[in-house]
Amino acid sequence: MPAQPVRKAVFPVAGFGTRFLPMTKASPKEMLPIVDKPLIQYAVEEAAAAGITQMIFITGRGKRNIEDHFDKAYELEAELAAHGKEELLKQIQSVIPDNLSFTYTRQVEQRGLGHAVLCAQPLVGNEPFVVILADDLIDAERPAIRQLLDIYEEHACSVIGMQSVPPEDTKQYGIISGSELAPRLYSLDGIVEKPDPADAPSNFGVVGRYVFTPEIFEVLAQTTPGKGDEIQLTDAIETLRRQGSPIRAYAFEGERYDCGSKLGYLCATVDYGLRHPDLGEAFARYLGVNLPYTPHRIPVDDPGAGGTSIL
Repeated sequence: MPAQPVRKAVFPVAGFGTRFLPMTKASPKEMLPIVDKPLIQYAVEEAAAAGITQMIFITGRGKRNIEDHFDKAYELEAELAAHGKEELLKQIQSVIPDNLSFTYTRQVEQRGLGHAVLCAQPLVGNEPFVVILADDLIDAERPAIRQLLDIYEEHACSVIGMQSVPPEDTKQYGIISGSELAPRLYSLDGIVEKPDPADAPSNFGVVGRYVFTPEIFEVLAQTTPGKGDEIQLTDAIETLRRQGSPIRAYAFEGERYDCGSKLGYLCATVDYGLRHPDLGEAFARYLGVNLPYTPHRIPVDDPGAGGTSIL
């Protein structure tokens, strides 16, 4: 049976963003800019480029900035039009293309990533969907979520995005074990949340890109709190696997920036700034580097680095 088309993307954005306090006291971390666009816009653009048309945001208190960003700004558009600033007008209008819809629902209590995904059930219904964590910014020629959707369409099952991580960092990620089916592609044989390096089944860490069949909702509804007294998405994935549902894990192509950490955010800002069509050359001169610039691997000794937490 062919895979059911995927039309909906879920963006869990209800977290407090504690690693970026005090900045995130009044502004969501998903609105942190990488040069001239907020993180959440990069995430939405990735989903749209992959063919997703319905954007679902799991928000919380203090997240109205996100809703305002994806809303029409009549006064601003009128002001730009009156002053002939056509290029700027096109830029802000492009934030909300006509073919996309934006829906918001609240996660009233901070009960973990699994609970945030469960909050999307009334809006997703009995359909497959993708989950994108905006603070995992992935620079790839083909959108990372599109790479996972290709696997989903071929195998008609849930797919988890992953990458290799330093062995000493396994306690910051959900870690998988799997059987290789093809280059970069694995059948999921097990997954555990943030194990100590000595207990980790591999060094393949789950990164913030997922494709789920709707069965995940029933499992999440019955998942008890795990590490951190939160409903862990990792635990639900493992339960789904044990129930016999096939799950694939795919090591996507692209450079991932953990913008939930200050160092990862700074690295993304520099790399994207050097590639910016208007600012890149001047920024390179300021930094004393030559273009074209090859990004360095992001350092792994960042004390603020995290895995897929939504805090």
